[in-house]
Amino acid sequence: MPDKINTSPKIKILLVYAVLTVVTLAVYGQVHQFNFVNFDDNVYVTENHHIQSGITRDSVRWAFNEHGRNYAGLWTPLLWLSFMLDYEFYGLNAGGYHLTNLMLHIMSTLLLFWLFNRMTGAVWKSAFVAAFFALHPLHVESVAWVTERKDVLSAFFWMLTLCLYVRYAEKPDVKKYLLVLFAFGMALMSKPMVITLPGVMILLDYWPLGRFKSGVGKALRWQFMEKAPFFILSAVAYFVIITSPQPDWERYPFYSRLMNGPVALINYLGKTFWPHDMAVFYPFPAHIPLWQVSGASALLILITIFVIVTAKRMPYLFAGWMWFSLTIFPVSGMVYQIWLCAMTDRYHYLPSIGIAVMLAWGAGSLFSGEAARRRILFPAGIIFLALLSWITWKQCGYWKNSYVLFSHALRVTENNFLAHNNLGLALASRGKYDDAIRQYHQALGIKPDHLQSLNNRGNAYLAIRDYRNALGDYNKVISINPNIADTYYNRGLVYTSLGLNLQAIADYHKSVSLNPDFANAYNNRAFVYVRLGDYRCALEDYNEVLRLNRGHADALNNRAFVHLQTGNIGAGCDDAQRACAMGVCLTLKAYQKRGYCN
Repeated sequence: MPDKINTSPKIKILLVYAVLTVVTLAVYGQVHQFNFVNFDDNVYVTENHHIQSGITRDSVRWAFNEHGRNYAGLWTPLLWLSFMLDYEFYGLNAGGYHLTNLMLHIMSTLLLFWLFNRMTGAVWKSAFVAAFFALHPLHVESVAWVTERKDVLSAFFWMLTLCLYVRYAEKPDVKKYLLVLFAFGMALMSKPMVITLPGVMILLDYWPLGRFKSGVGKALRWQFMEKAPFFILSAVAYFVIITSPQPDWERYPFYSRLMNGPVALINYLGKTFWPHDMAVFYPFPAHIPLWQVSGASALLILITIFVIVTAKRMPYLFAGWMWFSLTIFPVSGMVYQIWLCAMTDRYHYLPSIGIAVMLAWGAGSLFSGEAARRRILFPAGIIFLALLSWITWKQCGYWKNSYVLFSHALRVTENNFLAHNNLGLALASRGKYDDAIRQYHQALGIKPDHLQSLNNRGNAYLAIRDYRNALGDYNKVISINPNIADTYYNRGLVYTSLGLNLQAIADYHKSVSLNPDFANAYNNRAFVYVRLGDYRCALEDYNEVLRLNRGHADALNNRAFVHLQTGNIGAGCDDAQRACAMGVCLTLKAYQKRGYCN
């Protein structure tokens, strides 16, 4: 990319900032019209009563303590706080959460441009790196999925840490160093994937900062001494990861993950240059041919040898490739199983910067003259980024809602049991239970022991009052895994509908023993207690619901009914009026019919 255009340096830089912002907004602006999706957004926001408490002392304490860590298997307090803040502004209007993601993505893009321009002085190369990061289609998942606030929030602090580090490297002092360390801590509290950041700092010391050549950074030993506090923080974050309660999913053998790793890395590279058939979930393959594993491994080794051999002449290739390799390796599955997928688009988010660096600086080495670079590379770069922008805009549209998202995933992948399951959820939310059941059938045809599909099919049967089939699915889930609170709760709903009160209470009791924060289970157990005339136990359960979620309108309405039955009219009126203010007025009308609460 050429670095000489007939404008002043300041105007040139302001132009880059403006264009990056406007183009990214144009490509992603549609997200403000998107809904939440039924893929973890419920866990992180729509069914998370801690988030829906807003910023309170209790919710902040939860975000930082072990309960917040155990909730989703990661210690990400800044993520929770950001969602709580969004709830204060937007309630459950999904568009606001999407816009926050987009703003964080744009700020990260601008910081990335500042970072490389500050280190290299190469305005247009730095602009290409930032634009590549901002506009690549594989990054849609990180930006357009509310749950992946983890990515955009941690990326913002990742970029801020490196920007502060460059300022420190230019003129080291303790205050600047502590600021860098603080920013890194904020990144770790957003998403632990950033544990590789100290290694990237060393790469930047090698190129383009050149600190290995200076008196301060000459020895590698000094580098590690300087970065020691950062590595310690990374080690602590990794310890938190491996000691956190992990989701109850299938564990793939190490051998299978080791086989998949090199193939996945080559697939990431392939989709970097030819982004196609992108999906929210890529199923882990049942079998990987040995030729694919050996071919992918050989190609990765050859690239690594090439960048090492040419490191003195083209250090940017070495730095870029090692950036990519270092940052993507922890999520490759070869060391630690991250999820059920073979790969996932969002893991490309930060590693892609290394590839962008290789392209931006490596392309220029193919041409000997400045005029040739300006005449060929500049328009080629614009065309390439324009194509990426168009594909990204199109890919972004698939995230508008769950139905569109998982319908698209089924079109571009095979044997995608999770897409069938989540499409079934989307259909069920529209009241199309027969269509939903067919999707669950297909999911279970691919993966007969997929517990979510069994549980969700049971829910669909329950919705159409097919209690026999619903019980069959719930019983099968419990026989496979007897530690899922939701399944006992759902089976309790069946027993409640059938009037089997003692069985229902037993299942609700088991549900809350597995998940003490399960507000709806307490609420429904209290309902059965009321049915049995046990108002004392019912009141205890409603109190527990409202301790967990002060805004639970049904529990307020139901507790008001208990107060009415037990003659506590003052407390009952207060509950009934609060419930009615939230849209549930049934018990208030009963009070008013008797001449109370007027």
